[in-house]
Amino acid sequence: MAHRMSVAFVEITATIAVTFTVVAQAPTNTSNDWSAVEQALGRKGGMQPGEVIKFGFPRGDMQVIVNGVTVKPTLALGSWVAFKRVGKGAMMMGDLVLAEEEVGPVMAKLQAGGVEQTALHNHVLLESPRVMYMHITAHGDPTKIATTIHDALAGTKTPLGPPAAPAPAGSPFELDTAVIATALGVAGRVNGGVYQVSVPRSERIMEGGMEVPPSMGMATAINFQPTGGGKAAITGDFVLTGPEVNPVIRALQGGGIAVTAVHSHMLNESPRLFFMHFWATGDAVALAAGLRAALDKTHWKKP
Repeated sequence: MAHRMSVAFVEITATIAVTFTVVAQAPTNTSNDWSAVEQALGRKGGMQPGEVIKFGFPRGDMQVIVNGVTVKPTLALGSWVAFKRVGKGAMMMGDLVLAEEEVGPVMAKLQAGGVEQTALHNHVLLESPRVMYMHITAHGDPTKIATTIHDALAGTKTPLGPPAAPAPAGSPFELDTAVIATALGVAGRVNGGVYQVSVPRSERIMEGGMEVPPSMGMATAINFQPTGGGKAAITGDFVLTGPEVNPVIRALQGGGIAVTAVHSHMLNESPRLFFMHFWATGDAVALAAGLRAALDKTHWKKP
């Protein structure tokens, strides 16, 4: 009798242990059905590494000039938001490109809908008209988050209809992207008349116990817009830890590249990160070499 009771107790204990193990290992919501979010935002998103879906809202309505260069939307005027499934909801991060008069109304609508701001600042200098960049975040129902963002952008001049079809292939891209890629040590892609390069960091970026993939704004961004004769305007931002900030400033300055802003984009990330924006015009390959010297001062993930 005692033996039977002992066996029964072991079986009950094992059952309880299995039950708790199953609860603890309940699967995260990894559904790839983003149709409701796409409907709320009025456009299709693009799937990115790390199970992230990203939506672009290029400010084609803006005519911005920096140091005599008319800025293409894909160089420095691209609003975006990105979503990743977390638990039963999603995390969202984004960066909205706004005219000065749009900042207050957009912030008010986002706050009312539970979408928070983590930074508001410039990215370039001496631009005309003035442009501001609002970094945003939210956690919860992705469709509600998307609706709030759409309603906030509806009060701006941001084009919200379906994106225009890509222009038909015409003349070759004006810059030798293969040579630029060799100088940088990493290749990119041409998008909207701009050569775009994304360079992730080697370590994992965490916020609130969740990993934030490079595709949600955690990678160094480098953009080249041709200006003729093998020259380019470059801009973007380096993602840096504190000890890297000043060595990168010195490396950029040594390559003739101006630092236009140093600031945070998030509030509670680990490791603590700073984002350094830059601008320069000149020979594209020489600028790429200057950027590579700066990259080598960081903990970047080499291909």
